[in-house]
Amino acid sequence: MIKLEQNVSLKPHNTFGLEAKAAHFIAFTTIEELLESLKMIDPKEPLLVLGGGSNILLTQDFDGVVLKNELKGIELIDEDKKHVWIKAMAGENWHEFVLKCIENGWAGVENLSLIPGTVGAAPMQNIGAYGVEIKDVFDSLVAVEIATGQYHEFTSEECEFGYRESVFKTTLKGKYIITSVVFKLDKTPKFNTSYGAIQATLDEMGVKALSIKAISDAVIKIRQSKLPDPAKIGNSGSFFKNPTIDYIDYEGLKAEFPSIPGYKLPKQKIKIPAAWLIEQAGWKGKTFGEIGVHKNHPLVLVNYGNGNGEDIKNLAFEIKASVAAKFGIVITPEVNII
Repeated sequence: MIKLEQNVSLKPHNTFGLEAKAAHFIAFTTIEELLESLKMIDPKEPLLVLGGGSNILLTQDFDGVVLKNELKGIELIDEDKKHVWIKAMAGENWHEFVLKCIENGWAGVENLSLIPGTVGAAPMQNIGAYGVEIKDVFDSLVAVEIATGQYHEFTSEECEFGYRESVFKTTLKGKYIITSVVFKLDKTPKFNTSYGAIQATLDEMGVKALSIKAISDAVIKIRQSKLPDPAKIGNSGSFFKNPTIDYIDYEGLKAEFPSIPGYKLPKQKIKIPAAWLIEQAGWKGKTFGEIGVHKNHPLVLVNYGNGNGEDIKNLAFEIKASVAAKFGIVITPEVNII
C-alpha cells in the first residue's frame, strides 16, 4: 500500500544535504506501487523522480510530486562461457551493486567503484570513471512510460549514450522511469589500470596479483583521497562536465597556456579537464560562508552545513563565467539544477 505524504523535507534525499520541501512525496518499492502512484498523480503537476539524490541541486521547494525509487533486487539472469547477464533493480545503491559483482567474480564495473547514486541513474548519466563508462557494460534496461504506464525495453543503441548523457537526458527527459538495468559482465577480467593513478596506487598498496577487488580497492582509495564523503560534507561529486573543443582551438590555447592538458577524442576533438580550468581560474579551495569549492578537487562544490541551493547555483554560474572569460571555453553542469 503506497503512502502519499505532504510537505516532506528532501534534506535526507539529496547528497548536498540541502533543505527543500516537496508538496507531495511517494516512495515505491514494487512495480505495482509505481504504476499505482502514476495513476494517482495529476499529469499537470510537476514530477521529480529521485534515486540516491546524488545528481541534483535543489534551489527551492518542489511544488509537485516527488517519486522515490526504492526498487531492490540483483540477480543473474543468463550466462555463457565468457559472460554473465546481471539484472539489477533501479533503486539499488550503485556502489553496493559494484561490490556484489566483485564478490561474485563478475568483472567490468570495478573501475566504477564508489560512484554515488543508484543503478537506475547510472545509464541516465552514462556514468564513467577511470577509463570505463556504463555503455561499455550495458545490455538493456526496462523503463515505464509516465504518460501511459507501459513498459519499454531499451537497447544500448536506443539509449543513445554520449559523454555523461543518454536519451533520458535529452529527447526522452522526464518521460520514463527506469525500473531495472541488465549488465553484460565478464567471467574473465580485462583489467583496466592505465587510467589516472590506478597503477601507481596498486604499486603503493603492494599489490602483486591483480584482481578486480584490488582495482576496486585502488579506485576507492583514490576517490576517498580526492572527494569529500557526502555523509560528512554535502556535495554531488563532479559538478561540471569536462568540455570538448576542436583540435585547432586547443593548439591555440596551448600556445597561450603551455601546461593545459588535453585528451584526444575522435573527429579532431580534444577533452579538457574541467578541474584544471577551474583551478587555473582561481577557485580551488575558495569558501563563501557555508558553501565553497572543495580544497582537494575543484570540480566539487560543497555545502559545509547550512548552505543554500540558490547560492551554490550562483557560485556555479560565476565559475562558469570566469572559465569562459579566461579560456573561451564553456563548461556545463553535470548536476541537474531544480
